[in-house]
Order: sequence, then C-alpha cells, then structure tokens
Amino acid sequence: MSIIRIALLGGWRSHRHILSLALPMILANITAPLVGLVDTAVLGRMESVTALAGGSIAAFIFTQIIWVCGFLRMSTTGASAEAFGHASVQKSAKILWQSLGLAVSLGLILFVFQTIILTIGLSLSSLEYDANQVASDYFTVRAYSFPISLGNMVLVGWLIGHQRTKPVLFIQIAGNGLNVALNIIFVYLFDLGVAGVALATVGAELVMFTLYLNRCFNISASLVPKLQWFTFSALVSLLGINANLFLRNVILQVCLATMILKGAQYGVVEAGINALLMQFFALIALGLDGVAFAVEAMVGKAKGQNNRLRFAQCLTQGLFWSLTFACIYACLFFLFGQEVSGLLTTHQAILKAFQDYIFIVILLPLLGHWCFFFDSVAVGLSSAKVMRNSMLVSAVFGFMLFAWLFRDMQNLGLWVGMLAFLTLRGLTLGAWVYTQYFICRKSLI
Repeated sequence: MSIIRIALLGGWRSHRHILSLALPMILANITAPLVGLVDTAVLGRMESVTALAGGSIAAFIFTQIIWVCGFLRMSTTGASAEAFGHASVQKSAKILWQSLGLAVSLGLILFVFQTIILTIGLSLSSLEYDANQVASDYFTVRAYSFPISLGNMVLVGWLIGHQRTKPVLFIQIAGNGLNVALNIIFVYLFDLGVAGVALATVGAELVMFTLYLNRCFNISASLVPKLQWFTFSALVSLLGINANLFLRNVILQVCLATMILKGAQYGVVEAGINALLMQFFALIALGLDGVAFAVEAMVGKAKGQNNRLRFAQCLTQGLFWSLTFACIYACLFFLFGQEVSGLLTTHQAILKAFQDYIFIVILLPLLGHWCFFFDSVAVGLSSAKVMRNSMLVSAVFGFMLFAWLFRDMQNLGLWVGMLAFLTLRGLTLGAWVYTQYFICRKSLI
C-alpha cells in the first residue's frame, strides 16, 4: 500500500483528530512562558534593579534544571499511550504511579541539594553580592516546587498519552491566571518582595498539580497504587528509559550552551543576534511541539494495539502536518523575519548584522521539523536508546564537526553547525523508523 494511500485513509476525520490533539497543546505552549513573563514584569517593577537581576538568574537556574528533567514527560507519554492502546486501566495506573513516584523522588533530591545547585549556578553568573542574596531568597522558596514541577510533567505526559490535551490547555490557563493573582496578593498586598514572586509560582504549580491529578482520577477510576509496582525489578525498565532520555537531554543542553557561550565570545552584537535567533527557535517549537505531542499519543496507542496500519497512518498524516507548519513558518519568516526582529530589539547594529542570518531563520523550521517529528515517533514507541544515540551522533558529527569546519565564519558558523545538528537528528531517527517498521516489517511491540 502506497504512502499516499495510507495518508488518505480515514479522510478528513483522521486529520481532524490530529489537529484536535495538536492545537490545544500549541495554545498551551504559547501560554506556558507567561509565568516567566509575569514574574519578570513584577521583578522589573521593584525599586532595586538587583531584584530583577537576581530573581531572573535564580528563575533561569530553576528552569534549566526542570528542562533537563523533561525526560519524565517523554517517558510517561510513550508508556501511557501504549497502555491506552491496550485499553488497560491497570497498566495505565501502574505507569502513572511509577512515573509520579520517580518524579517526586527526584524532586525531593533536588530540594535537598538546592544549596549546591544554586551555588554552582551563581558561580557561573558573576552577580554582585546584593543580587546573589536576592537570587538566594527567590530560589530557596522556589525550590519547594521541585517535586511539584516534576510531578506536573508526569501528569501532563500521562494525559497526553491518553489523548486528553484539552484539559492540559485549560489547566495551564487557570494556572497562569492564578499566578498573576497570587503575585498581586503576595508582592503588593503582603509586601513579600522577591520571595512573594517565587511563592506565587509555587502556589500556582501546586494548584495545577491538584487539578491534573484530579483529571487523571476522573479518566481512570482504578488508580490505587500497589506496593509491588515500586520494587526495583518492576521499575528497572522505566529507570532505563529515563536514564537514556536524561543523557539525550544533557547532550542537547551541552550543544545549546556551547553555542550561546561561544557566540558571546565573538562580541555583544553576536550575543544579541543569538538571543534573537533563540526567540525564533522558541516560536517554531510552539507549533511543531504541538504536532509532536499529538503524534506521540497516536503512535503510542498504535503500538499498544499492535496496529501497523494505524501506525503508518499516524506517521504519514503527522508528517503532513509537521511539514505544513514548517512551510508556514518558513514563508512567514521569509516575508516578515526582519520586521519581527525589529519588534524584539531596537539596536541598529544588531538589526543590520541580523540580515546575514535571515537564511538561518528560514531554514530552521524546514530542517528542524524532521527531528521534532521523528523524535515524537521515538517517544511514542518508547525507543529511548535510539533517541540517545541519535542525539550523540548528531552532536559530534553534526554540530561540533560543522561548527569546526565553518569556524572561519565565527558566530554564523555556529548556526551552520546547529542546522547540521538538526538535520542529522532528523536523518538518523527517520532512517531508524523507516528500516525498523517498513523494511524489516517488525511488530510494533
């Protein structure tokens, strides 16, 4: 059966299902940064500039730690989607409680070692003493949400796996609104200062955790945990998947950090350009991640049903929408890329130099969507080792090799390396999917 015929199976109803899962996640992704924006706005209106500097650095350290732990969401989504495909309430409950237990345990470990984490983070920031004290005040309060934030990742992943993306959107919006209200109460009414900003975020995340957990209980009434689910033998598979995804995230973070830090060495203009490009990259992720989440859930369900035809249909239809969003982004950036950069900064030196990077902005979605998409397929199939290996190969032979080959182009050469990195990730993951599930005709299980 041809790829085109597979893609057309199910007609518009099937494509509409993908969009019904993707669009709520796109909107949820758009609202997610609002928490940071609100915190920054409140900190920026305090009397001392050290409040903004210290609070922002502390929030950045916390966010980076949480981002690295994003493997919890990915591993839960794949396993949850497979259980959903099996139509097994027992298996769904087991995945939820095992993943939640792992997330809370890791969060408690991070909470215990918060002082060491903050010390290392501040040592890299070179803040003045007063700003360091502000950062400490913020981080000490925010650290209480380590278990909650990681728990929210698991609950969101479980809901996505069960194809419940609308509740994620509604809860995300409610949490953002609550964060704004709590900021007003704690900072302006109770005069808690920087600690009040952190406390507002902790409170909002706690309420979101409660809402997410309640939604999970509403979906599956039989969610009582069993002691045997938490033995080492029962957890070894989950731990292995998360360990490989953790290494994947670390490799990715090293590449991004290397590019930002190396780019800053070329001057303030180049550092400003990189900041703009990262905003474009984040904008791309808003759309492509939404499609990716939908594909994760649908592919995982097909695996649980051991339905090869449905898997192929999810793959082709998901790829259609991923490519569609990528082309839309590329066209918009081609037409309005310079205007968008003008909204982000008014520094003429940066805007003039940015003209040489417009082709990077256009190519980012066209080359990057492949790795976003095939990453989501690997998540749905719980193939963590493949994701780890692809990331490692792409980092060495994509980013590092090409950044070195084009080193005479300085900062622009780094972005050539980033394009090569994204492209190689898409090629390696895509080749694995094709050979494993189309040429070899292996079972999805």
